Amino acid sequence: MAKVKRDLLTIADLTPEEIWDLVLTTDKIKKGVIDVSRDMEGKVLGMIFQKPSTRTRVSFEVAMLQMGGHALYLGWQTLQLGRGESIKDTARVLSRYVDGIMARVYSQNDLVELASYASVPVINGLSDMYHPVQILSDLYTIYEAFGKLYGIKIAYVGDGNNVAHSLLLGASKVGIDLALATPRDYKPDEKVVEMAMEFAETSGSRIELYEDPLEAVKGADVIYTDTFVSMGDEAERDRRLKTFLPKYRVTMDLIKSTGKKTYFMHCLPAHRGEEVTDEVMDSGLSIVYDQAENRLHMQKAVLRWLL
Repeated sequence: MAKVKRDLLTIADLTPEEIWDLVLTTDKIKKGVIDVSRDMEGKVLGMIFQKPSTRTRVSFEVAMLQMGGHALYLGWQTLQLGRGESIKDTARVLSRYVDGIMARVYSQNDLVELASYASVPVINGLSDMYHPVQILSDLYTIYEAFGKLYGIKIAYVGDGNNVAHSLLLGASKVGIDLALATPRDYKPDEKVVEMAMEFAETSGSRIELYEDPLEAVKGADVIYTDTFVSMGDEAERDRRLKTFLPKYRVTMDLIKSTGKKTYFMHCLPAHRGEEVTDEVMDSGLSIVYDQAENRLHMQKAVLRWLL
C-alpha cells in the first residue's frame, strides 16, 4: 500500500503519540543510539524562503547533509514565485523534482495552498501563524532538561505571536501547563486558544492567560519569550516597544520571582535589552543555545518521519 502523504503545517496536525515519538527519536539521534547517516540517501529537500533565516535554514541543510541527502535553498524572489507564478504551479513542478518541501513564508494560507497541490510532504519552517519545528525542538529541550514533559509549567511572556500559538498547541497536546502574559492588544489568536483548551481537556494541562507577567511566572519551571517585533511587524516597532517595555522584559528579578529554579528559553534571534537582558541571556539558567542546537536533531527526526 502506498504511504499516505503527511505534511507538518501546525502542531495541531500531530497526535500526542506522534509528538512523543519525535521527542524520543530526537533523543536517540542526539545520543547516537540510532544511526541516521544514510536515511536521506538519494533524497532532496527543496527549501523555499520568503523570510530571512539562520537556525531554520542551517539546521535543515545540515540535517539533510548529515543524513546523506541534499537540500536546495530556493529564495522566493529567485524563483518564478517572485515574478507572479502561482503557488499551485510551483507546488506541482517542485513535486516532480524533490522529495519534500520546507517553506518559510509570511502567510499560513500560502503554506496550506502549497501543501494542497504538492504531492510531496510540506514542512512549515515558520509562517505568520505557526512555528511548529521550533516548538517541537523546544519540547525536546524541556524533556532533556527535566526528564519529563507532563506537569512542567512554562510561562510565556511577550507577544501572542506564531511562537506563542505553536507553544499553546504543543504544551496542550502533551500535558504541559502554560501561562501566557501578553498585553491586551497582543493576545494570541482566539481560535488557537480554543484549540489548545480542547487539547488540554484530554491531556490534563492547564492553559492560563494573563496580562501581568508576575502573575504568570509564579511556580514556572521555564520562562519563554520571543522578540516583540517579529518579521513583518517592523513598521509597528515604536508602538510595540512602548507597549511591551519595560513590563514584559525578562529580567533576573522576574526569574527570581517564580519561587523556584527556573530556566530561560528564547527561540532566537534575541534583541538583547528589549525582550530580555544580557544578564539573563548569558546566565547559567539560559538554555537558549541548547534550544538552537536541538533544532538540528529534531529536524532529523522530522525528516526521517515525513520523508
